[in-house]
Amino acid sequence: MPDTPDSPNDLGDPDSYTRARQPAGTVAASSSEIGLKLAEIDFDRSELQQVVAVINGKGGVGKTTITANVGGLLAASGWRVLVVDADPQGNLGFDLGYADTDRDDDGKELSKALVYGDAPRPLKDIRPGLDVLPGGHHLEGAAATLATKIGKGGANSIQGRLALAIALNQIAGDYDIILIDCPPNIDVLQTAAVAAARYVLIPSRSDAASRKGLTLTANRLDQVIDLNPDLDLLGIVLFGTSQSAKRVRKEAVDEVNEILGVTDAEGIVFQNFISHSEATAKKARDRGLLVHELDDAIKAAPKWYELMKKGQKVESPGPASAQSVADSLQAVTQEFVARFTARTEATEQEQETADV
Repeated sequence: MPDTPDSPNDLGDPDSYTRARQPAGTVAASSSEIGLKLAEIDFDRSELQQVVAVINGKGGVGKTTITANVGGLLAASGWRVLVVDADPQGNLGFDLGYADTDRDDDGKELSKALVYGDAPRPLKDIRPGLDVLPGGHHLEGAAATLATKIGKGGANSIQGRLALAIALNQIAGDYDIILIDCPPNIDVLQTAAVAAARYVLIPSRSDAASRKGLTLTANRLDQVIDLNPDLDLLGIVLFGTSQSAKRVRKEAVDEVNEILGVTDAEGIVFQNFISHSEATAKKARDRGLLVHELDDAIKAAPKWYELMKKGQKVESPGPASAQSVADSLQAVTQEFVARFTARTEATEQEQETADV
């Protein structure tokens, strides 16, 4: 049974942790200034310490679900959150309810930032405290442009691989956390995402295809070490697992040991897991609600016997499984906060020691 906080507000105060930030009095480099340094891979990452890429080389393992719902729960707890949809499918918009509205630009703003290095302008307050850079079909063109640039080699290649890092570096100081929803099968955009991230979170199912996706993801991380040597694995989250998951988790730990070449993956795999219900997922997306919002709406709806007493038509407000899925997402978010806070505090302590 996941460890479930009482409410989203139990997820921690974003001001309770400290991050390694740019020294006081310094100014973030503009995109043109950054470009002059790239040939030497001299890129200031101090503003990107709170960037987390949610990635797996396989689709259908919960990347978008985690990005949207963890981001939403953190925003509800007072964090300043940016979620970046780096997928041309743009499915994050369905989870957050802005898809196919006049606010949905199908990835145009993000694509311009990737290609030209401009500071992106996110959609503000999709939820209070939650901003979004939407994905969509425009990212296909951006990916093709970046692939061409990378293919030229030299400084062009480095600029292409660091395109998202350059864009986010200009706005990252406005946020406590930035979550990137990575596409499963577009190499250029995956590379750009992990090159921009300080941490990686990998959702995975327990099937063979997901294990293959984990292997592909490990290979992708290896490909950006030259640009991002401090990239760190925040953990692996099991998705779509039943609540009797001890055996499944043990098998996952053994598989991670083998795939990543480590001897003890116990601390890598999250203790909590994400339950999945197709009925809950469909109802939440159809209504443009996050799972905890759907659960709240179901609990607030009139009971069937109250409707009968009034002679009104009895309709189900939503699946009963919404509560267990919402509880599992809150538990995973709470563990995410604990891991993120511990890592950022350890980084700051290391820097303080190095400065002595």
